[in-house]
Amino acid sequence: MNKENNQNFIVLVKYKTQPSKSEEAIEGLKKLIVEVKKEPHFVKIIMHVDPNDNSNILLYEEWNDENYYNGDHMGTSHLQNFMQNSRAFLAGPPEISQWKIEQEF
Repeated sequence: MNKENNQNFIVLVKYKTQPSKSEEAIEGLKKLIVEVKKEPHFVKIIMHVDPNDNSNILLYEEWNDENYYNGDHMGTSHLQNFMQNSRAFLAGPPEISQWKIEQEF
């Protein structure tokens, strides 16, 4: 079953790594995403890296339940652990914005 539809919502998560820590950050995010993919209401995540500055990492996340994302997802042990452990390689907390899908072309 394809979980993608216009009722889903999008989350953009922008990370800035500490100098020379981008590979460590990418590995940490990959481990986190393995666990996030097991969650209910998860649709997909696409990781992007700035080709001109690999300390800038963007996650494009798609979920099918906004209440779950803002509630239960934020309290998961794997996300809480990442938030603690990522202090070793991230420059600070991420910038997070949420979007609704208006139309796909």
